[in-house]
Amino acid sequence: MPISVSPEVNYSAWPGLSQERARELIIKEGYNEISTAKRSSILSIALEVVKEPMFILLIICGLVYLVLGDLGEAALLLGSILFIMAITFYQERKTERALEALRDLSSPRALVIRGGEPKRIPGREIVRGDIMILSEGDRVPADAVILATDNLAVNESLLTGESVPVHKNVWDGKLKPSRPGGENLPFVYSSTLITEGRAVTQVLSIGANTEVGKIGKSLQVLEKGNTLLQKEIKVLVKRFAIWGAFLCILLFVVYSLSTNNWLGGFLASIALAMSLLPEEFPVILTIFLALGAWRMSKKHVLTRRIPAIETLGATTVLCVDKTGTLTFNQMTLGGMYAGGDYYEPNKKEDTLPEQYHRLLEFSVLASHKDPFDPMEKAILSFGKQQLLHTEHWNSNWNLIKQYPLSKDLLAMSQVWQPSAKPDYVVAAKGSPEAIMELCHFSSAEQKKNLQQVNLMASKGLRVLGVASAKFKHGKLPQDQHDLAFNFLGFIGFIDPVRPQIYQAVAECYKAGLRVIMITGDYIGTAQKIATEIGLPSYENIITGSELDKMSDSELAERIKSISIFARVVPEQKLRIVQALKANGEVVAMTGDGVNDAPALKAANIGIAMGERGTDVAREASDVVLLDDNFTSIVGAVKEGRVIYKNIVKAIIYVLAIHIPIAGLALIPIFLGWPMILMPVHIVFLELITDPACSIAFQAEPAEGDVMSQPPRKLQQPLFDKWAVVFSILQGLGMLAMVLLVYVLSIKNGFSVNTARGVTFITLITANISLILTNRTLSQTIFTSWRNRNPVMLPIIISVIAGLLVIFYIPWLSNIFKFSRPDKMGVMTAIGFGLLSILWFEGLKVVKIYFSKDVKI
Repeated sequence: MPISVSPEVNYSAWPGLSQERARELIIKEGYNEISTAKRSSILSIALEVVKEPMFILLIICGLVYLVLGDLGEAALLLGSILFIMAITFYQERKTERALEALRDLSSPRALVIRGGEPKRIPGREIVRGDIMILSEGDRVPADAVILATDNLAVNESLLTGESVPVHKNVWDGKLKPSRPGGENLPFVYSSTLITEGRAVTQVLSIGANTEVGKIGKSLQVLEKGNTLLQKEIKVLVKRFAIWGAFLCILLFVVYSLSTNNWLGGFLASIALAMSLLPEEFPVILTIFLALGAWRMSKKHVLTRRIPAIETLGATTVLCVDKTGTLTFNQMTLGGMYAGGDYYEPNKKEDTLPEQYHRLLEFSVLASHKDPFDPMEKAILSFGKQQLLHTEHWNSNWNLIKQYPLSKDLLAMSQVWQPSAKPDYVVAAKGSPEAIMELCHFSSAEQKKNLQQVNLMASKGLRVLGVASAKFKHGKLPQDQHDLAFNFLGFIGFIDPVRPQIYQAVAECYKAGLRVIMITGDYIGTAQKIATEIGLPSYENIITGSELDKMSDSELAERIKSISIFARVVPEQKLRIVQALKANGEVVAMTGDGVNDAPALKAANIGIAMGERGTDVAREASDVVLLDDNFTSIVGAVKEGRVIYKNIVKAIIYVLAIHIPIAGLALIPIFLGWPMILMPVHIVFLELITDPACSIAFQAEPAEGDVMSQPPRKLQQPLFDKWAVVFSILQGLGMLAMVLLVYVLSIKNGFSVNTARGVTFITLITANISLILTNRTLSQTIFTSWRNRNPVMLPIIISVIAGLLVIFYIPWLSNIFKFSRPDKMGVMTAIGFGLLSILWFEGLKVVKIYFSKDVKI
């Protein structure tokens, strides 16, 4: 039979499972998850690869050469499919591992008792028999029975379709588990939402055995969507495909009619198709965003919706909660006001003056015995230190009733039964205004006491009022307003600002990001913190009451110069977001409570707290701060900018490199030259291009100026006119140099195979140079080596090694139709390859040393 007591958690009554027993149950029964994404097998990846147009063309080419009896070239083309499959498999696995890790991190957290100690664990690690503590805002992680409760109400609409929350009772030890629905049942169900109260529960079922598991529902955290980047990539691929198809048909007709060689025309058109296919574009988007999200998770930022990474780099306003984000949310008692006197606790003093004992005693009585709230923790810590061996320490009193905090009255009261005394003692604490309302203060009394509150707030203290009441034994009133409270005083808490916040705020303004601090504290407290963190215009403040009186248009105008909102309740955050968005701002909003969810949803980027946030807030958010730290938000914005810039670099590179490849496949045919590039050459080039764009560029570190530039416009196209112009110019520069080398080689008496070899070395050198020059648009190749990229050098070494193998193994040289050039030919090829990007390096020098206005 379970012990039915108040939800003030007595850990000795419910010690819970041991860690060893929990591990055994996980091994035996599995994790608490309904279904897991199926891993892509080698076969499924292989099937996906061969469906791609590029590989279909490779197979066709290989089969044609096989029919013609050219076994070497057929084997190389068909064998290259396996190599490309291996690269694709590596990329797929790397992306999959990153996404799996993100799913694990984004699993809802659960508070359990293990070995007599409270512990927060991922929801998937819940096992049968675990003791769970549920509070308002929690998403229930497993089906469970209620052992103790205080006003618990649950929204079970996910299972029943009924949107009205149902109240719960304590289990009588007899009732069997039943289907969800109905009032006063002692069971809670996985995926339902705690809307009110608190409870101690014991897990009955996990995973597929829960009610939600039986009907096959699951919550998917990582969502897909057609973002602006995805739409642009689709348009880009479509344009490439249309132009590619047109040019291939034209080439086939011209070549076949001019040479009467229809098979040659067919192979030439396939080579051109292979050179024009932009299969790298979707790969870039998928890998860059997935691996970027994984890197961000290592820096305490969990991206729940991967497309949000695009928006992070365009954020213009960061709206942040003061408590826990700018500060530690680790309170210490910093001031006490009672009987007209003010006292600041001094760590060097051992005893608290007697006149403050009653104030501290009732602060303790108005707090939970095992609190989670940092202010209540500070009260209990200081109370134990000062009152433990005095008559003011009431550990043997019984809790009879709790009047919870509400939206209408920001105060809570607890009713106690003293030992050996018939009457009840009531302790209340809450916002100063709410406590003064409970004590029925006159306007003059309120005004006088608010002066003291403002004085304490100006010291950076968060202020609460405390009151007491007595009630004769009997039926307690429904509303705490009906109790006769006496005012005891105010207590103030210090919540120190996190280190590096000042530097982070400065970095935000340098990067063109406004920071708006939102707090429920008094104006004085908010101003003190704003001064400490370097927030500009800290004297220009809007309070919650002023906000309520403003029209939407007035708020949109006033908010342009506001840095602080004080005395704000969570429901008002939505209006703040809407006003900022009405002004064209891209808004990131933080939140941790149930009432923050609408604002998090409405913001361009909703940021939930990972340590103290509710499941509802996390589910409404795009990003979760695993350490609740403002500096992590700034880091996420920086990472978002870096990822976007690297995507742009990779796509500029891909577009540029396709120009000389397509040109070498097309131009010789129209000029009556022998074919320079054949399918086998294009395959080799693809083996460079794919790793370069998908592995090398995504590993590029942040450039020094990434947080010195204003945010990009949210609707700014991926390819603006400058990107297109420079990409095309880079490609044309390479094409010009490569064609010049071929012409000079023929004029100098080189055979066609030797000229083709020299031309190919030029193209490879130009390709490597293009990769290196596009690593950064703000530094030269020589200075960019200081930006360490761990995969760049291995890729370059692999390319050079591949070239040497082709030229020094005769049967491979024959397949590629190369003759080995002399040293002068090789030096010429390398020199012209390097020259192909020299003009772009010159533009960088102009930008760096002569004019900051040159846009590259």
